[in-house]
Amino acid sequence: MTTHPARPEERPAAVSGQPRPRRRLNTPVLLAYVVLTVGIVVTLFPFAWMLLTSLKSFQELFNLAFLPAVPTLDNYRQVLLETRFLQWFANSLLVAGVTTASVLFFDSLVGYTLAKFDFPGKNLIFILILSTLMIPTEMLVIPWFVGVSDLQLTRSTPGAYFAIMFPGLISAFGVFLMRQFFETLPDDLLEAARIDGMSEFGIFWRIALPLVRPALASLAIFTFLGNWNAFLWPLIVIQKPEFRTLPVGTALFNGEAGTQWGLIMAASSLAVIPVLIVFAIFQKQIIDGIVLTGMKG
Repeated sequence: MTTHPARPEERPAAVSGQPRPRRRLNTPVLLAYVVLTVGIVVTLFPFAWMLLTSLKSFQELFNLAFLPAVPTLDNYRQVLLETRFLQWFANSLLVAGVTTASVLFFDSLVGYTLAKFDFPGKNLIFILILSTLMIPTEMLVIPWFVGVSDLQLTRSTPGAYFAIMFPGLISAFGVFLMRQFFETLPDDLLEAARIDGMSEFGIFWRIALPLVRPALASLAIFTFLGNWNAFLWPLIVIQKPEFRTLPVGTALFNGEAGTQWGLIMAASSLAVIPVLIVFAIFQKQIIDGIVLTGMKG
């Protein structure tokens, strides 16, 4: 089979000697990249400053240099060995982990019930649940504290942890979020499972719940962050130093440390690690949820 030489107009620009055509500058795309770059720098700058400050010695803290001249881990050593940081860290991890697991289970169960079952007063119950979102947390602190004091929960170890956790064990926002996602599931799929003899809880656990994993991932991140960073209620209800959570302990350590910002920045840097781990675990599900939501529209 004979081959014919390529025509001059079909040859690549590099072969024919002709200059390649320049791509036209897309101004909106370039502007979007500039805005995103500025946003990333503004967002990451405080974290970079915190991390680099934690690596500075006491003599370097008051210099305006961004990078430490001689990086040191002495601040981390003092935080881990000379304070109760590990105990505060464990308390916050326990409170945030248990609360997140409780919210994921109970909120998804309530949301599934409100979305897929018909019973008298269903809409009224949903409205009452949503109405609790309009009540400021500061107004609920006094009733919570009176109830905890009357039950004497803070005198024992299990009771003290339960006193910290109980306001966030069920979330009205989580119920709303899960109900909205469960409503998108086809009823025919659930009805087919009922015809096959599967129990209602089995339908919820084995069919409905795996289909709303993006919503569960989003709810898990929001709940974990909210309880990990909670400050007001733990500060009020905790009466013994061994039950302090990380935000409360860090705040008191801030006052005790005075101007030793290196220790404070080291403690804050360590406190960010669980948040990054949780986001790294659930970010794929959140992105998938955004993609699927766009496809449904």
